[in-house]
Amino acid sequence: MQTYLVGGAVRDRLLGRPVHDRDWVVVGATPEQMLALGYTQVGADFPVFLHPQSKEEYALARTERKQGKGYAGFVFDTDAAVTLEQDLQRRDLTINAIAEHSDGRLIDPFGGVQDLRRRVLRHVSPAFAEDPVRLLRIARFLARYAPYGFTIAAETNDLLRALVASGEVAHLVPERVFEELRKALSEPKPSAFLRCLRRCGALAVVFPELDALYGVPQRVLFHAEIDAGVHQQMVSDLAASLSPGDAQLGFVALMHDLGKALTPSEVLPRHLQHEQRGLAPLQALCARLKVPREWQVLAETVCRDHLKVHQLSELRAATICDLLSSWDAWRKPERVRVVALSCRADKGGRLGASDDYPQAALLIACHAVGITIKAEPFVQAGLVGPDVGAAVRMARIAAIRAVLSEPA
Repeated sequence: MQTYLVGGAVRDRLLGRPVHDRDWVVVGATPEQMLALGYTQVGADFPVFLHPQSKEEYALARTERKQGKGYAGFVFDTDAAVTLEQDLQRRDLTINAIAEHSDGRLIDPFGGVQDLRRRVLRHVSPAFAEDPVRLLRIARFLARYAPYGFTIAAETNDLLRALVASGEVAHLVPERVFEELRKALSEPKPSAFLRCLRRCGALAVVFPELDALYGVPQRVLFHAEIDAGVHQQMVSDLAASLSPGDAQLGFVALMHDLGKALTPSEVLPRHLQHEQRGLAPLQALCARLKVPREWQVLAETVCRDHLKVHQLSELRAATICDLLSSWDAWRKPERVRVVALSCRADKGGRLGASDDYPQAALLIACHAVGITIKAEPFVQAGLVGPDVGAAVRMARIAAIRAVLSEPA
């Protein structure tokens, strides 16, 4: 029985990145031996155990064989005779197929250390193409490691295209698709995720609403980058930099312009009413991927109202008050931050755009004064029913008017 540190902990240590979680592989052991040593079994599909003290995961070395379609179509062999190299061979990328012995020696049968030095994401074996989730994973890894200069090996790009052509991507489970998207939007360069999927043809299969943005022209006066898909990539990257690791913000920003793909050709490059047109594809995507309800509500809010936020300084106090009310911002104040940052990402995610976006601070300031207005004083003053709501609204408008320096 021998234990090795594997996967991300080895990879990130070699890259000089912080290591948060450690995973271990155990060679030459049986489930009975692990249980006898005090480990707790948690894996259902194959034996994974929690260490009795550290609670870190220890998986028995295994091989896997494709038997059906999609992610679930695998059978596993965790016999004690399975070797470390066999276990490493089933992994997706060479940089994830490095093991470390307890004495610090690296076991690297597939050249992962060299690929780390060369900044290359490369598949371990042709078996990579048997699991469609790996296509999303490599795109997500690119979103994480693109700032380090990583690219995808040419032969791996060829394999990704073949995987899409095989139809396997159509068998991806919606929950897994959303989970990989969520993780990608938590990374520094979500645009790399989008570019990777588009390059191999997977974006059109998995996220057709996003793929449809590419090639759609915008007015050069407002969008020097012209292409709506390129604009979306820039918006996603800016959102990631404004609030690192914030996948909810990333999703909201990602969904804001879906309506531009539905603009009638005779209207282009203008996009009149794209805010309203974007709601239907956004709702379809959310239903298909089982997106959390709050994420969908925020995405619909920004899709529908981002142009109003861009014009905030031109709006009347009453209009701003009612806009905030329509977002349920008095009961859910955290929504205002997401809306403000999403709109800032939209405005700044353009070629040659300024970093200056005073509308975000103005929106937050208007909300901050409005939310201090409560119903209790008006109830105590004897108002009842709709009169209370009307009085609260008028008081909030007055407070917002003071922020705007708007004459009464």
